[in-house]
Formats: sequence, C-alpha cells, structure tokens
Amino acid sequence: MENGAHVIDIDAMLEGAEEAVTHECCIYRVPYDLRKLNEDAYTPKVVSIGPFHHKTLDRLFNMEKHKLRYCKAFLQRTRITSDTWIPYIESVEPQFRRCYSDTLCFTKEELVKIIFVDSGFILELFFRNYDRSWSSDVCLGTPWLYDSIREDLRLLENQLPFSVLDRLFSISISNSNIPSDPSFIQLAFDYFDCYNSAKLSFDNTSIRHFTDLLRTFHLQHYLEKRPSRTHDTVAHLPSATELSEAGLRIKVNKESKCLLDLAFSRGVLRIPQLQVHDGTEISFRNMIALEQCHYHNESYITDYVQIMDFLINTTRDVDILTQERVLHNWLGDTDSVANMFNGLFKNVVQSTVSSHYRLLYQDLNAFHRSGWNYLKSNLINDYCKTPWKSAVSIGGIILLVFTFIQTVCSVLQAKQQ
Repeated sequence: MENGAHVIDIDAMLEGAEEAVTHECCIYRVPYDLRKLNEDAYTPKVVSIGPFHHKTLDRLFNMEKHKLRYCKAFLQRTRITSDTWIPYIESVEPQFRRCYSDTLCFTKEELVKIIFVDSGFILELFFRNYDRSWSSDVCLGTPWLYDSIREDLRLLENQLPFSVLDRLFSISISNSNIPSDPSFIQLAFDYFDCYNSAKLSFDNTSIRHFTDLLRTFHLQHYLEKRPSRTHDTVAHLPSATELSEAGLRIKVNKESKCLLDLAFSRGVLRIPQLQVHDGTEISFRNMIALEQCHYHNESYITDYVQIMDFLINTTRDVDILTQERVLHNWLGDTDSVANMFNGLFKNVVQSTVSSHYRLLYQDLNAFHRSGWNYLKSNLINDYCKTPWKSAVSIGGIILLVFTFIQTVCSVLQAKQQ
C-alpha cells in the first residue's frame, strides 16, 4: 500500500513536469557563470519590465507609479479602454509564458496585469520620445533617468516579447483616430537610434525583443547573407602591440559602419570605430548572454568580442587602437578599457566561429610568424621611425655608397699603375 502511494505521488509529479524550453523561448535568465562576473550589468537600475524582476528590488518600486501614469496616458491618447486590451492579453498569456526560460510563478491574473502595465508604459514612453515632448516629463526630461530607463530596456532579463507590444500597439491604433504611421517598430528604432550607428532600416526587420534589436543593429551586413560557421576555433592571436612590432598597421575602417567589418589586406588590419563609454560593457554583456542562450550557432557579436579580447591585453594595446581612432575612448582611463575587454569573454563558451573571422585569424597569425616582417619592421623602427632618423640613415647609406665607389676606384687605379 505504501509502495503504491509512492508510485502515485511520483506519477503525479511526472505529470506536472513542464515541457522543455521550446523555440518560442527568447527571454532568458543570464547564466550564473556570466552573471557572477558583473551582477549589475544584467540587473535593472530604475525600472523593471516583464516578470523576472517584478517587485524584486526596493529601488525599482518608485517607477511603478510612473508606469501606471504612462499606461493611463497611452489609453487616453488612443481613446481606448482596458477592455480593448485584456481579451488579447488573456489569449496570449500561455504563449507569453513560453517566451521565458524560467517557470513564472505568477497567476494568470497577475501576469495579465504585468503585461498590461509594462506594455502601456513602453508604448507611451516611445510615443513621447518620438514626439520629443520632453520638457515637462519626469522620465524623459530628467537626463540621468532618461538614460537609465533606456539602459534598463536593453537588458536581456528585462524584456517583453516584441510581438506582444507590436500587437497591442496595432489594436490601440486601429481603435483610435491616431494615424497608423509611425509603426511600433519605427518608434522602437527612434527610441534606440543612438545605438543604430549603421543606420539599419526598420523595413523587413524581424526582432524578438529590445536586446535582440540591439544585436540586430550590429549585424547590418549579416542580415541577408551571414558567413558560415566553423568548429575550427582559434586558441591564440597576437595582441595589437605584438602585431604592430611585426610590422602590421592598424587603421580605422572608415568605409563601414558595421562593427563586425574587420578586414586584413597587404599588411593592414582595418577595424570599424567603436565608441567606448559607460554603457558599452552592459550592451556587450547582454548581447553575449543572448547569443549564449539563443544564438549559439550564430554568435557573431561574441566573435567580435573574442578578437578584440585577443588584440587588447594591456594599456599599450588600447593606446595603439585609440591613436588610430579604432577606439573612441569616452572613459578616459585606458586601464578601464583594457579591463573591460579582458573581462567580456570570461566564462563564455564558444563552439563555433565565423568562417570570415577564422580566415582573418589565420592571416594575422601567419603575418606575425613571418621573420621577414619582423626584420623589415625592426629596420624601419631603428632607422626610419622619424624624419631625422630617415635623413641620417639615407645620408649614411649615401656615404657608404660613395666610400665603396672610392675604394673600388682606388683599387682599379692601383692595378693600372
């Protein structure tokens, strides 16, 4: 009887087992090995979005009243009632749960409220930003708060599915007198415009959430035809200093705004410019975390971070890249830049690498191993590094040639006598 009871309990437990993470999942808890390196890079500072950080930190409570105020303002802007949204939100609630990697310990009613308020807040925030109506606005008119909110909306754990936001926007517009232009994706592109350095068009762009949008901004040349991946990963690449000492020249790639467009040809490595500021580490860490969880076979941002980690080991490497305008250092401190890149790739699992980058690694390593490149570089550094050294070296060579000619002439003259 006892055994039978245990069997029933276990069977009931197995019945309650949830389905494994499906293809619908796109919002993840950052893996522990990454999170422990910099907890703050993955945790919202002022506003929680979605279920993962809902009412988890005291510092986030103050924004709840602003979220409600914004949500109410959007409903008034579009002249709709809560009854317009609730049926749709209730219908997608099971699908909404499957978008998250963790089991959500909220009732259906609680989750509907979270989706409702957070969606309304984002839609009104984006509308106000698009209208540039900032002067009397608390969230947009206070610079530090404006930046902090936008930074929080980039975090992988702090997301709502883009499809839900887009649909609620469409429902609202169709039931109001507001023109359908701009679209929600256009509002999103406008809000995150400062990260869209490549000026990627929002036409035919498919994204899952705002962290995914941030990553998409950097994949301009990879959207239509992405390089194949190879399991032949790389164990080493010389630093920028070592490559420079071997005669390689590093130049900023002015022709491309796509961050991933590194190219090597005829002894010159061209790298697009990167603005390094206070939010750079947060952006990269969250994009890497997304690729570790969702795009492990398309981890192109991780490829870029790995090659920069190889190139930058010391402050001297940072100085070289800064002098060539590859890095625009807003941090000021070169140690901070070096430490940032040295820490970004820690605990990252990289099983494949872009075939384009794999060839780049091979070419750079081959260049570094070449004895002739070292000899040529040493000769240039020793004798032609400055105009004065060049003049002295050329004068010495001319004097040596004249001395040799004079010696030959003296020998010939002696033979004739």
